[in-house]
Amino acid sequence: MKLVKYIFYLSPILIFIAFNVSRKLKSGELGSKSNPIKFYLTPSEDANKLTTTAKPLIDFLQKQTGYYFISAVPSSYIAIIEAFGTGRADIAIGLSAFAYLMANEKYGATALLRVVRDNGETTYRGQFLARTDSGIDSISDLNGKSIAFVDPSSTSGYLLPNAMLKRKGIKPSEEAFAMRHDNVVTMVYQKQVDAGACFYSPPDPNTGKILDARMKVLQQFPDVAQKVKTIGLTEEIPNDPVIFRKEIPDTMKQKIVNALLDFVKTPKGQHDLYDAYGVVSFIPTKDSDYDVLRKMLKEQNIDYEKLIKK
Repeated sequence: MKLVKYIFYLSPILIFIAFNVSRKLKSGELGSKSNPIKFYLTPSEDANKLTTTAKPLIDFLQKQTGYYFISAVPSSYIAIIEAFGTGRADIAIGLSAFAYLMANEKYGATALLRVVRDNGETTYRGQFLARTDSGIDSISDLNGKSIAFVDPSSTSGYLLPNAMLKRKGIKPSEEAFAMRHDNVVTMVYQKQVDAGACFYSPPDPNTGKILDARMKVLQQFPDVAQKVKTIGLTEEIPNDPVIFRKEIPDTMKQKIVNALLDFVKTPKGQHDLYDAYGVVSFIPTKDSDYDVLRKMLKEQNIDYEKLIKK
């Protein structure tokens, strides 16, 4: 009888302890305060600028989904790809299509959204730039010239341009990796290299305003459109995806996808994402949308691992 009495008195305490133990276990789940969702922004811009951009995005996602998030800006595309393999990255935005294929091939990362840019563009291409006073007027003129690329895994800033050079039998005298699209433009503008490869987007059809990589240095070099010209374009491929780590539960992925779609519709989201990555909106996408790039890699016998090591 006494034992029953003690159990009766102790049961609220036992329930409280069990509840708290359960809470502590749950607190370690992905999306909890102690294990936030890690959102990586690719380093296509100044890291401080991207960190500032990330705060309203993270705040919005937390409010919309109820999950906790943290953001990070790593040093390169490769750092993000490897972070998917170690669980240090859960989501990434701004990663190139080729970098996505590497993350998918190595670690099963999945594309669920695709960037839409000015004029409703859902595909993009690379371009070659040269100074207007360089005497370089076409890709054929690049043989024996120094060329700046973005990153070994940048689709528009290395993969596509490099493949085009190989097809045409053009060999640069020197290659440099500037790590960012705006850095490539700056190197060409300042005559540090003869030419550069970076992303292309056609000018605004109404105003004629440049919307390619040169626009990223307009504030620093207002005459960049007059001093640096496009001398050639690569093939088109699907725009950059928003990538999710394979192990994230599907319900969580969908919640975050919906929140990102909502964020880009807000005035703040429209401004910040356009300023950072030229993003106008997102559309749903799937892995098979990038088969066109896989086919091109296969046809050109391009080795993922060799490119990673460059």
